[in-house]
Amino acid sequence: MLTHRHLRDALCATAVLALLSAAPACADDATRFPATLAGHAALSATTLVQAPADAGPLFATAGKFTAPDRKRVEAVGSLIATSFAADPKAPRQTEIGLPVAGQAVQGFSAVVPQGKDVFLTLTDNGFGSKVNSVDALLMVHRVKADWATGALNRENTLFLRDPNKKVPFAIVNENTTSRYLTGADFDPESLVVQNDRLFIGDEFGPYILELDRDGVVLAAHETLVDGKPARSPDHYRNGGLPNIPGTVSFEVRRSRGFEPMGVSPDGQTLYPALEGPLWNAEAKGFENKDGRLYTRVLEFDVEKRAYTGRSWKYLLEDNANVVADLAMIDAGSALVIERDDTTEGAKSQACKGEIKPDCFNAPANFKRIYKIDIAGADADGFVRKIGYIDLTDIADPDHKARIGESSDRFVMPHLGPEGVGIVDAEHIVVVNDNNLPYSTGRTIGKADGDEIALLKVGELLRAR
Repeated sequence: MLTHRHLRDALCATAVLALLSAAPACADDATRFPATLAGHAALSATTLVQAPADAGPLFATAGKFTAPDRKRVEAVGSLIATSFAADPKAPRQTEIGLPVAGQAVQGFSAVVPQGKDVFLTLTDNGFGSKVNSVDALLMVHRVKADWATGALNRENTLFLRDPNKKVPFAIVNENTTSRYLTGADFDPESLVVQNDRLFIGDEFGPYILELDRDGVVLAAHETLVDGKPARSPDHYRNGGLPNIPGTVSFEVRRSRGFEPMGVSPDGQTLYPALEGPLWNAEAKGFENKDGRLYTRVLEFDVEKRAYTGRSWKYLLEDNANVVADLAMIDAGSALVIERDDTTEGAKSQACKGEIKPDCFNAPANFKRIYKIDIAGADADGFVRKIGYIDLTDIADPDHKARIGESSDRFVMPHLGPEGVGIVDAEHIVVVNDNNLPYSTGRTIGKADGDEIALLKVGELLRAR
């Protein structure tokens, strides 16, 4: 799920922070373009769906293993949650407790437009890690936005499953016929719809999952970078080893797998991207240019079901930033969400002086969507950043916002804007991962819902 949870993992925090502190924030010379809110809708954080009848009793509730000690808790709503982005000295509680009575329609990590008001959305892995998401089923939802009222309605839900045993490792539901997939099996972060196929980018392997339109797994494609395997500590061959580069054999840091993935307009090529930089074992450090970290955009041939061996480099604006999604505009350019991983909330509600639970100690700061030029990458493979929009400062002259502060400016104040999709030549949509129930970026004390913002960004899409 969202990477900030894994940064709080005691096994990796010290090593990661030391490795990522090598360089300061970097200046950005890309042009900022305007963005105007054209529509806004939201799905309540309390939205639940019942598990399929043949899934079994384990899935009647979800979140039973989210206590700090991972001990099973059966009483619905008994575990009180606090925001990931809050200062530990002043935790911000949310009003939703775990477990929940059903499966939570939460954590939208990807969005695929099916028109201007209908979208496919991908639910994240559950509650942030393999060990606490055993009872969370993996789902794709079809939702419809009512831009007039601000309602986001779930029309149907597809539960992902592996009845033909295409997954190369033992899954939670190994001893069942339907073999529904869970958040302990995969961490789905990106979604591509291509003819009769769904392609999902996973962080645990990382893998590209190939499924049919019924949600049945057809293949789990291993990751190759420069012709060599690239695996995370959670890859089944590593057995969930500790996230300390240099002591075990892996290349992809935990929770830095395939967060973004786009597809070429002709549907023939996938562009999965790693959320963060690869570990270079020879250099004993993460991939960087002059101390500034970069991540990779890979190329996958859909017909051949194989990586082409080509890749591009995306330079982060700050070494603590991550990339959250990628959407191809044309054969040579794309949109990329780049964001920080520690801030949430409107700046108007920032703490003034003392940090308290009723204000935002670190309001939403770096939440951007860049347009990048892949075709014009330099000789070293670095893509050019053409320009960006700022998700914390969007024009709303017609007051299209349905929740949030009443203003002529609209803010997406969430910890994780996670999905972007291109609707037409003028509009894109952006969704947030609400990290249910661990994010309170919209309203203090209230768990974030799933929001979708329709943005008019024609100037950015046309920029060269």
